[in-house]
Amino acid sequence: MDQPANPDLMPLTRLGCKMATGSGKTVVMAMLISWAFCNRGRNPADERFPSGVLVCCPNLTIYERLQVLRPERPDNYFAAFDIVPAKLRPLMQNGRVLIANWHKFAPEPEHAEGGRTFGVVNKGAESADAFARRVLGDLYDRMPIMVLNDEAHHCYRPAPLTDEQRRDLTPEKLKQAQDDNAEATVWVEGLDKLNNALGGRAAGQTAPGIAQCVDLSATPFYIGGSGHTEGSPFPWLVSDFGLVDAIESGIVKIPRLPVSDTTGRPEPKYFKLWQTIRDGLEPAEFLPGKARKPKPDVVFREAEPALKQLAGQWIERFKYIRDASPGQVQVPPVLIIVCDNVDIAEVFYRKISGEEPIEVATEEDVAEVEGDENGDDEPGVPSAKKANGRPKVSYGHGVIFPEYFQNSSGVKHTIRIDTDLLANAESEDASKSKKVLAEELRRVVATVGKRGESGEHVRCVVSVAMLTEGWDANNVTHILGVRAFGSQLLCEQVVGRGLRRMDYSVDKVTGLLPEEYVDVYGIPFTVIPFKGRAAQQLEPDDKPKNHVRAMPERAHMEMRFPVVEGYAFALQHNRVRCDLDAMPVTVLEPNREPTATFLLPTVGYQEGTPSRTSPFGFAKQDREAYYGATHLQAIKFQIAQLVIAHLVGDRGERSDAKTRVWKLRSRHQLFPQVFRFVDEYTNRKVDYREINPCELGLQKYVERIVELLCDAIVPDQSEGEVPLLPVLNRYKPFGTTAEVEFTTTRPCHGTQKSHINQVVLDTQTWEASAAFRLEQSDAVECYARNDHLGLMIPYEFQGVDNHYEPDFIVRFKNGLLVVLETKGFEDAKATAKHNAANRWVAAINNAREHGVWVFHVCRDPQLLQEELNRLIQATSG
Repeated sequence: MDQPANPDLMPLTRLGCKMATGSGKTVVMAMLISWAFCNRGRNPADERFPSGVLVCCPNLTIYERLQVLRPERPDNYFAAFDIVPAKLRPLMQNGRVLIANWHKFAPEPEHAEGGRTFGVVNKGAESADAFARRVLGDLYDRMPIMVLNDEAHHCYRPAPLTDEQRRDLTPEKLKQAQDDNAEATVWVEGLDKLNNALGGRAAGQTAPGIAQCVDLSATPFYIGGSGHTEGSPFPWLVSDFGLVDAIESGIVKIPRLPVSDTTGRPEPKYFKLWQTIRDGLEPAEFLPGKARKPKPDVVFREAEPALKQLAGQWIERFKYIRDASPGQVQVPPVLIIVCDNVDIAEVFYRKISGEEPIEVATEEDVAEVEGDENGDDEPGVPSAKKANGRPKVSYGHGVIFPEYFQNSSGVKHTIRIDTDLLANAESEDASKSKKVLAEELRRVVATVGKRGESGEHVRCVVSVAMLTEGWDANNVTHILGVRAFGSQLLCEQVVGRGLRRMDYSVDKVTGLLPEEYVDVYGIPFTVIPFKGRAAQQLEPDDKPKNHVRAMPERAHMEMRFPVVEGYAFALQHNRVRCDLDAMPVTVLEPNREPTATFLLPTVGYQEGTPSRTSPFGFAKQDREAYYGATHLQAIKFQIAQLVIAHLVGDRGERSDAKTRVWKLRSRHQLFPQVFRFVDEYTNRKVDYREINPCELGLQKYVERIVELLCDAIVPDQSEGEVPLLPVLNRYKPFGTTAEVEFTTTRPCHGTQKSHINQVVLDTQTWEASAAFRLEQSDAVECYARNDHLGLMIPYEFQGVDNHYEPDFIVRFKNGLLVVLETKGFEDAKATAKHNAANRWVAAINNAREHGVWVFHVCRDPQLLQEELNRLIQATSG
């Protein structure tokens, strides 16, 4: 029994059935309906067998799929699977099946009637009886009814979150948990109203409105943030046919997971891909902010080898389908990529689909520039005329087997699921915006792999958090996880998208269903049962922590700074030079990036690292398909194009005609020079370690060479070239003190002139003294300690890319901005940092958009105030 919080309400009789994805929940529902209707037909007065069934589902896609449960449909499952013998099928017509999206359980507004809103109508709160009549329609007269909850893990009663549970959730996860709990509450409270349509015990109701509520789900567990122990099963479970049972029974595909690779490490790199990526990143490869999210381009760079290897295996399966005879099934396989956030998904989609937003230098732009009397103005500085950028989408830039996955204006082989847009379509709420676009996307997603439908040509799906349920495409053969998987529940939900079999024909020799596989990278799926945690266990004591945060009441002291990724030359004559002899060697690393991975099917329970034992044989997967489709010359062209993009600042936001024409000319004039540098470098300065030279095309090596060349290529000063310009991070171009919030056990000192309430003191002498002088200075308007602030200046030292974090940023009352470092002894590395800071400041000032900055090193905090006064005088003059 599932008892509501209100004791006056009657409890729900709930029967939970755990059934693995693809094991036939819809067929089981058809069997339950058959049991009820046939028995009621034989015994019309026996209310133990309901004559009305309400099927509840979480979205519109599942709603459409479940229509086969209606006996009057010609494609009903009762006949298709021969569940009801032909002589008994007339009994099914005595019952009625209603299928409803849970969104219909939301209470009708007081000013609404019949689906329309009226300002003069005020009905008051909707009663349980009115709710039941509105939701059930004709089924109301058949109560008590049977309720079948599909994907029933959405239907639970949230418990209040404890302080400890709130602390364990990030702001994003807390927001998601609140949304999930709100949806679960609407669903379960809707069932309570149906069950208590006559007012419940308080009104004298003696019989429930719901005879039995059967819950079907592959993952009937409480989720994190529900207020219950994460991963614990619903207490009303009565049967368990889990994934292990489904795999061993042969009714779903067998997931194959990496168990070893050519690096020889104990755990293969592509098993826990996201964790491996994060563990190997430098501090500067994370976006500023508390969440410490990896930069999207960096994630693609690190995941690209796994993607190319997995996509190569997809091609093998695709060729089998492509070469099938006309009478054979020709549904293309599908590769799913599940990303951590929308920015990462956008990068993967752009790289795979080949779709690029571009600015086109039109004939009108050229005419405008040639006719401009001020044609000698700096490129990148807009003229007084109105900018007339024309952003367009260019096709043909795919880097992952473009002949298979690249999109064109007419055919979409790769799609990206917009989570919010798809949720709007699935909600069935007509008030949502972008309804037409959302419905088109939903139809494509719902018909992937179906001949003659809008999703027929889809081969790759890039998503964020969708595809965890309700997607019944059976042609998913490969899954790549590029996100955190904090629980086996999420692993099972995502892997479940690839478990539906394509063929249920029994092998005549063995009498069994033949094996079908789905290859899974990056999802640490261990198929382990639920484990609880000790109840009422005291947490270990911890010393009190300082809470360092931005103070909203000091918003006028907020300080912003550009997040600089690199630098671009504002070249005037497009003449550059490069000292190749002074450049370091690039070495390919097969010991760190596997060139082959070995997979085993997952069968049975396991824990920890993936097991290397199985009744099935190993499957070797490598990048031979990528090698065969790639030429070294093409890789060199790609490197040259990326170098030029850096040099001309091709990632800027300007769109005036002069800038577009200037960039076009610069690319044409620079390409022969840069390609010559690239060709010579790859021939002379790359150690291929006796592996296929096309490994050089992996983004991690491409980026490394691009960075080396960009640092080595300098303007030809004899031609009068101008200094550097900054390239800002496209996802987060600016950092701010408003995002600072963290706790620390380090000593802190309170502030008065800072947006941040405390200064963290790594050393009592230097930071404390400098902060005291800044607080006392009449010239200082505000300042901030660069701790968790995210101001990082890129530099290179001894062939290694680093990021330098100066101690303070200061804003004077006259508007001057200072990057302040307190430093005593200066070694070679400190000198490299300070040179990089001066370069950063020069580039920012050259951009003329972010204020006037200076860099200052204070070697004696006692003299800081005097030095600041001299600095103001020098810059004012």
